Amino acid sequence: MNDNRIPVVHAWFRKAENDLITAEHTLSMVNPPCDTICFHAQQCAEKYLKGFLAFHAVEFPRTHDLEDLVSLGASVDPSLPDALTGVELLSGYGVEARYPSEVYYDIPRSDAEDAVVLAKKVRAEI
Repeated sequence: MNDNRIPVVHAWFRKAENDLITAEHTLSMVNPPCDTICFHAQQCAEKYLKGFLAFHAVEFPRTHDLEDLVSLGASVDPSLPDALTGVELLSGYGVEARYPSEVYYDIPRSDAEDAVVLAKKVRAEI
């Protein structure tokens, strides 16, 4: 393996961990901004997937679509789509949750909790 990839992969994973730390910390608040939690959970999953792809030298587009990234990862690990069932629910939080919208205006705490669980599922699988 090309050792030049290692720092890039570690950088993706460090950033992913920071997003997870932020999501979990924010979730511990009394009345947390659930859109923020969901955004950081999505970012965590995205960055772990991109780090995985970088490790395996699989080129990936600039995207927040986790389904696309999981599909690319299946070329390396065909079990990845089955292992990460449900993570596509996070994709909408990558962009839409950051901007005013009726759909993402009032995300319930339970959805934010589920988003963190999904992000941890990606981390555990990667």
